[in-house]
Amino acid sequence: MENTAAIEAMIDYIKTVVLRNPKAEVNQDTPLVSSGIIDSFSLVEVLLELEKITNRRIPAGRVAPSDMDTVVKMFEVAERVGHARS
Repeated sequence: MENTAAIEAMIDYIKTVVLRNPKAEVNQDTPLVSSGIIDSFSLVEVLLELEKITNRRIPAGRVAPSDMDTVVKMFEVAERVGHARS
């Protein structure tokens, strides 16, 4: 699992950029996709930010919306299918 700073960076990105509400209640276990907080269009943005934060290339074709449902799941999928960038 990634460090706390990386998780907090992703939560901050979701709250400020995707939701445009820095005071939104989002934590590492908040269901984002299944609850409708994040829609399919925003998933691309979130995946790109996940790549940036983790410094990994994550093939979009290997990521399902359910893999992106919580911040914890996002980091798990980055670890599972991501490749370190050189």
